[in-house]
Amino acid sequence: RSQSEIMRDEMVMRDEIAAVLAREPRTIPEIAHELGCPGHEVVTWVMTMWRYGLLRDTGQPDEDGYFRYALSD
Repeated sequence: RSQSEIMRDEMVMRDEIAAVLAREPRTIPEIAHELGCPGHEVVTWVMTMWRYGLLRDTGQPDEDGYFRYALSD
């Protein structure tokens, strides 16, 4: 899919990602697996949410080098 198609889905996916992260912080691969979406699309949505302050990273990467993301307070 094109970048514009991915961004078009951002508003819908924002709620889906928030629902996943309401349970516990997750990495991008974990979010992608949970949603059944390609990782590169989830990166776009998560980084947009992070940029606008909807998400925060938990500060330390996991053993594979991925940061966990949580909903902002």
